[in-house]
Amino acid sequence: MKKLSARRFAALIAFPLLIVAVVIPVIIWHKQIWQVFASVKHLRAWISSWGPGAPYVFIGVQALQVIVFAIPGEVAQIAGGYLFGGWLGILLSFVGIAIGSTVAFFLSRLLGKPFVGALFPKDSLARFEKLLAAPSAKIVFFLLFLIPGIPKDILCYVAGISPLRYRFFIAASMLARLPGLVGSTMIGRAAASNRWVLLGILSALSILVFVLGLVFRPRIQSWIESVAEKRNASKGS
Repeated sequence: MKKLSARRFAALIAFPLLIVAVVIPVIIWHKQIWQVFASVKHLRAWISSWGPGAPYVFIGVQALQVIVFAIPGEVAQIAGGYLFGGWLGILLSFVGIAIGSTVAFFLSRLLGKPFVGALFPKDSLARFEKLLAAPSAKIVFFLLFLIPGIPKDILCYVAGISPLRYRFFIAASMLARLPGLVGSTMIGRAAASNRWVLLGILSALSILVFVLGLVFRPRIQSWIESVAEKRNASKGS
């Protein structure tokens, strides 16, 4: 019988352990968790209840929403702007998201494709994996991170099993996240300072960008894939 390598064994047990670590607390405290993350108001109140430790709790929340991809990130970003202001809110969100992205990247790099394959739909995983294995992977990765509506948390995990290096991954992913992060944080800041006109403008722009991304996402993805295929063909010839 073929021996089971330590890495493959870790990959096989990691997904059930992750599910247990996430699902059990959700089952026990599902009402409290839902109340906290259901709205900016509730999340803001919960974070502020930690007093001097609130910034550290907020960083942890931002890291967690990347690792546990079901948690909505925009709610936390808006809450950060309300609680900590523009610059500090952006900085804390940036640090938290960078930590979460790093954990996701190295978790998948350590445990390999079986672990990532257990987390996400096979068709989405195969599509992103193919793009990130291409010679144009760096350009493709950055463009995918820029498109609103693309599941960026999936990309963090897929990047870990791709040839991309960590330094490029973290630099490109955080740079591409920055416009959305700044926008969401400033919405929270505008609400905290009762700047209703600015809040309306920022909210309208966010909705417009999201809708445009949703409508044109298939075309943009097809264009990115065609660019990748052309570059692959030119490299092979």
